[in-house]
Amino acid sequence: MEMKKTAYLAIIILVILALLAGCASSDSPGATAEPSKNEVIIGFPDIPAHFDPLLDFGGGGHGAGARLIFSTLVEVDADNNIKPDLAESYSISGDALTYAFTLRTDAKFTDGTAVTTEDIVFTYESLMEAATSVDLSNVASINAAGNTVTITLSKPQSTFILTAASAGIVPKHAYGDGFGLNPVGSGPYRLVQHDVDQQFILEANEDYYMQIPEIKRAVFVRMSDSDIQLAAVRGGQVDITMTDAVLAAVNTVPGYDLLVADTVDNMGIVMPTVPDTGEINQYGFPVGNSITGDVNFRKALAYGLDRDAISRDALNGFATPAFSENDGMPWSNPDSVIEYDPGYAVSLLEESGWVMGGDGIRVKDGKRASIALLYFSGNNTRQSVAMAAAQQAKENLGIEILVEGASSSDISARMFSEPLILAWGSSNPITSYYLFHSSRAGLNDWYNPQNYRSSSVDGYLEQAMGAGSIEEAIIYFKMAQWDGVAGTSMRGDCPYIFLINVSHLYWVRDGLDTGRRPIHAHGNSWPLVSNLREWKWVS
Repeated sequence: MEMKKTAYLAIIILVILALLAGCASSDSPGATAEPSKNEVIIGFPDIPAHFDPLLDFGGGGHGAGARLIFSTLVEVDADNNIKPDLAESYSISGDALTYAFTLRTDAKFTDGTAVTTEDIVFTYESLMEAATSVDLSNVASINAAGNTVTITLSKPQSTFILTAASAGIVPKHAYGDGFGLNPVGSGPYRLVQHDVDQQFILEANEDYYMQIPEIKRAVFVRMSDSDIQLAAVRGGQVDITMTDAVLAAVNTVPGYDLLVADTVDNMGIVMPTVPDTGEINQYGFPVGNSITGDVNFRKALAYGLDRDAISRDALNGFATPAFSENDGMPWSNPDSVIEYDPGYAVSLLEESGWVMGGDGIRVKDGKRASIALLYFSGNNTRQSVAMAAAQQAKENLGIEILVEGASSSDISARMFSEPLILAWGSSNPITSYYLFHSSRAGLNDWYNPQNYRSSSVDGYLEQAMGAGSIEEAIIYFKMAQWDGVAGTSMRGDCPYIFLINVSHLYWVRDGLDTGRRPIHAHGNSWPLVSNLREWKWVS
């Protein structure tokens, strides 16, 4: 089996090298192991089928992928500040319903035509009719007058400015069938080649209205296997690529450094918060769990798991403890942090009547403290995290966790009644609303399958969403997590046991400066290149 895998990897690597040679210029890193000073070769797992932002090409946090080719009204910098982009300025009305964006006058699409307010209106009206990750369902109208675009919301939404930072603008005059394969944008790069499932190549937009990128050519070659990524690095055939915690822990590569990126890419356990009463939901699936429906049981697991040990055992230390869905973001509440305290965890279990049984597993009213923990089959990272948590739960608390890989369809049927390992990570606090507002409880969209409901949390989240600006909303998002008495945090109602934030790992060739970028959201590919226009060779 190992010989077959080695042969397979060798064939794949030869194919990749042929691709690199075919797309490289005579002085490119694809032709030699020496990097060109205005070019970069990126081993990349995500080769899009198209590049149409109106059909959901985005690439994660703040539209990181789309913003390589398309401009947005505003952008988010490395410190999570809102900065001008196509809009040189904007204002918000006193009732927080109307956003007025004044456009810059020097922006052009790569076909030479000026970016106008008509293009903004066309893009937003198209997105309002589409089902994409850019949610404009709260937009009531959009109008243009002179050089200003006015967007009116149906109700206040403090997070709307972050939505505006992820909506890539397309040209009205050039949009049509096939646009996604031959996109016309006004961003820092333009697409010059796209080989489906193999590679795509970007070249710098020399008419870009802000600082023109120093990296003039970026070749993205499909590499989704960590062994292939490592082989490409060892051969000097790429300048940067992803890796995983297993290989990063035991390998060093001369001429390359390991970049460890901080993330809000968190992994934790969704815990059903209501007891099992025999209820069947609208999808025909059972609801509730009589063990996890006990808040003391949930909190005992939260306090009784050593997150540093899970990081070490499951990911070779390439993760940090997680305490909320938004650690490190401006709206994260530091009071959500809890200490590893197995003694306190045991006291919570005993308070709820869980006594140690003869087999080392606690019992209450004749029922063993035994729960399933589902993960998506084939996801080795989630399996490793689940196994590490299960071992600790048994040794520290006398709780039996039966780790089980399951298909997506199976999990969809069971997630309302059984604990589940999920991963989140968003650069927009609207995720907190989706995860914990009672209006989302029990929906079949992964956000709140635990059926968590709290009137006080609803109130804070509604105040946050209805605030006049994202800055004004922060205090309410924090209070939803913990207001000193209750909240969504593990100190409070504990509907979610947050475990770790998974570090994103990359091999980077010496001399390549990848600059600063916002803390990475979920997914390790597009967040890496979100600031490609700032990359440069320094040696």
